[in-house]
Amino acid sequence: MKKLGNIYITLVLLFLYVPIFVLIVFSFNESKSTTFTGFTFEWYEKLFRNEIIISSLINTVIIAIAASLISTILGTFAAIGINSMRKVPKAVVMNVTNMPIINPEIVTGVSLMLLFVFFAARMNMEFGFWTLLIAHITFNVPYVILNVMPKLRQMDPNLFEAAQDLGCGPFKAFRKVVLPEIMPGVLSGFLMAFTYSLDDFVISYFTCGATSQTLPITIYSMVRRKVSPEINALSTIIFVVVVIVLVVKNAIENRRYKNAADGKAE
Repeated sequence: MKKLGNIYITLVLLFLYVPIFVLIVFSFNESKSTTFTGFTFEWYEKLFRNEIIISSLINTVIIAIAASLISTILGTFAAIGINSMRKVPKAVVMNVTNMPIINPEIVTGVSLMLLFVFFAARMNMEFGFWTLLIAHITFNVPYVILNVMPKLRQMDPNLFEAAQDLGCGPFKAFRKVVLPEIMPGVLSGFLMAFTYSLDDFVISYFTCGATSQTLPITIYSMVRRKVSPEINALSTIIFVVVVIVLVVKNAIENRRYKNAADGKAE
């Protein structure tokens, strides 16, 4: 039975990662065809000279970082407020909070588009960077709340009051006592928000303008004609960056758990 389980896991991993490795190999292919004819860095050189892709990448990273930071702040304080509610109001608010996650992305995208059109007609607002940023914050906040809430439930609810009894003000008690306790959830929420923001296509497609497009939209526009090896090179770089971020995150968490275990042992 264990052998069958190992075979199943191996097949699943192959199904998930073999296409990515094929993409990486062909990002170094000398030819544009699907036959590997030789090794080259030409497509990486062309990628970094492509102004449209570089501009979209910079715009995507700026929006992802800004949306993730704002979402993390809003989601963390929202989670603290929700956690302090009574059982019934908390359940109602959590159900409302989870609606953007449960909704299909196309519903959220069209809804936000109609909302921005409504305001654009009355406030002379154009689709672009700000509409994209607001849209990304909207769908990121629930993910931050979902990551912070478990850490708040694990924390001793009397710690905040104990810190105030010992002379801390509300803000200092939050910064010195509550925030360190929930920081793993906050960081997880930030990373999840950043990942979803970086990867989003559907909602961004409905809320972007001609002057501000994200990388997934630019890639979609390019592959509608023909898949360029530059896209393979770009996808390879993104994959490598994501792997590095995950490795660093896991290393930090492992070190934190090890330090905590050593502290308990002492």
